[in-house]
Amino acid sequence: MQKVINSHCHIYPEKIASKAVEGIKNFYDLNMSLNGRTDDLIKDGSKVGVVHYLVHSVATTPKQVKSINEFISYEVKSHNGLFTGFGTLHPDSDDIEGDFNYLCDLGLKGVKLHPDFQLFALNEKKAFDLGEVIAAGDVPLLIHCGDFRYNYSNPEQLIPFLDNFPELTVIGAHFAGWSMWEDATRQLAGRQNLYVDLSSSLYALSAETANELIHAYGTDKVLWGTDYPMWDSVSEMEYFNRIDLTDEERSMILYENAAKLLKLE
Repeated sequence: MQKVINSHCHIYPEKIASKAVEGIKNFYDLNMSLNGRTDDLIKDGSKVGVVHYLVHSVATTPKQVKSINEFISYEVKSHNGLFTGFGTLHPDSDDIEGDFNYLCDLGLKGVKLHPDFQLFALNEKKAFDLGEVIAAGDVPLLIHCGDFRYNYSNPEQLIPFLDNFPELTVIGAHFAGWSMWEDATRQLAGRQNLYVDLSSSLYALSAETANELIHAYGTDKVLWGTDYPMWDSVSEMEYFNRIDLTDEERSMILYENAAKLLKLE
């Protein structure tokens, strides 16, 4: 079976997982069968050969940052190399640099931001303040990108951020533009510091369109992920397997690109 890295996974402590999943259901008006807990993530991924997971969560208030990063760090350390953890930061924190240094001390290897949940735009000073700290720390940044309902993380906000931090490796989730996949690709493909993941995208795209978007960004810049707990691995892999790719391209997207980016090998 092909080795797979799931490059986009949200996990939550057991005591709040059901509430967190319910919040996601309501925000995106989705039916979801997965529960957001670590054991469920591993069980789901095992069905398609996942051997490593990029895990993270998002702080919607500054006071959540420390506890979320400690939780992600604990899960990483408890799973014997199965997880890479990205930490969270919040733009309204009084000590962004201190928060970043602490997440690095915890062993977390990057940062995840969700402007639409955290209510800041990527082209405003708050975002640039975060970007300066992350870029100086030389770790990758995973950003939720795109939502037709808001103007926080759409291409017109992401482009100035990428321009301001050309040295920063950015992973634009959801083809860098959820709900505006093709428009985002037209505006963003070819950016040297931008990777994209396929999460929360393939359900809405034909195999032909997905193929076009993948090749626009470049098969060396695309990562497979499920946006757990939003989508299950079996259905996401079925969508992916419908795309006309070579075996080499498929291996790059499912495993090799993420392994290189996360420095697993």
